[in-house]
Amino acid sequence: MSKPRHPEKIKKPINPIKKKPSWIRSKILDTQTFFKTKEIVNRNKLNTVCQEANCPNITECWSKKHATFMIMGDICTRGCAFCDVKTGKPNKLDSLEPIKISKAVKELNLNHVVITSVDRDDLKDGGANHFKDVVLETKKNNPHTTIEVLTPDFLRKGNAFEKVLEASPDVFNHNIETVPSLYLTVRPGSRYFASLKLLESAKKIKPNIFTKSGLMVGLGENKNEILQVMDDLRSANVDFLTIGQYLQPSPKHHPLQRYYHPHEFVELKNIALSKGFLLVASSPLTRSSYHADEDFKKLKNARDEQTKCHTLQ
Repeated sequence: MSKPRHPEKIKKPINPIKKKPSWIRSKILDTQTFFKTKEIVNRNKLNTVCQEANCPNITECWSKKHATFMIMGDICTRGCAFCDVKTGKPNKLDSLEPIKISKAVKELNLNHVVITSVDRDDLKDGGANHFKDVVLETKKNNPHTTIEVLTPDFLRKGNAFEKVLEASPDVFNHNIETVPSLYLTVRPGSRYFASLKLLESAKKIKPNIFTKSGLMVGLGENKNEILQVMDDLRSANVDFLTIGQYLQPSPKHHPLQRYYHPHEFVELKNIALSKGFLLVASSPLTRSSYHADEDFKKLKNARDEQTKCHTLQ
């Protein structure tokens, strides 16, 4: 009689991780500031997408006192094949979280803050009211801080997303992530056109708000599909597009098909700008909230220039 197989041997890696090229390198700028940022985040018992999603830019961003706060817990109800955030049954919402976030933003003395969340399909409103409370509390105690929200899609939650807009964030961001043909394997719990509709609706409801979306490359898409996503986002009046390299978190995640060369990111940026985006950030290490504070200033300047040109015409 044969012996039963060990459970660990059954779960063999199926997608070996490709070696990173020379241009994929993270930076540490100020170690002392990095640990200070880490101390503030940990002391307030906060989650950050920097940690939970294993972001390659965490050392650089935290060395600049930049952190993207992830609200509503660290357990997501979705199981996206590209993401390193835990999937499962989330805990109850922390009613004190709005105060904790606001306090941390003040301690870090942030000029611009990005607030994101896990998907909370278990909640009737997808967590939209909690999102609103966090933004309003942060604004109240940090009146000079601009706020960027990176929201889930609130799929099948009706107009719940409008609650987030009621808090009047400065930037409304929702990532499209990948091309439509890959959604069933990469984002099985999401719908491409629902995400487009969310971005379009946010712009219609709050015309003066900046809308933003992000795209990963290297998952198996082709160039024409990327260009189509650009056109779709422009049709939804999205202002700002980020394009970054997909980095496979583990052998169990969606396989990385290839690394794009930095020259290809420059080409994609130029094409996107020609399609009418106010701003495009495109590089191997670009992520949704990477350099978000500097980019917000660029967005305002780009809009001012656009308004000036329209006035002169």
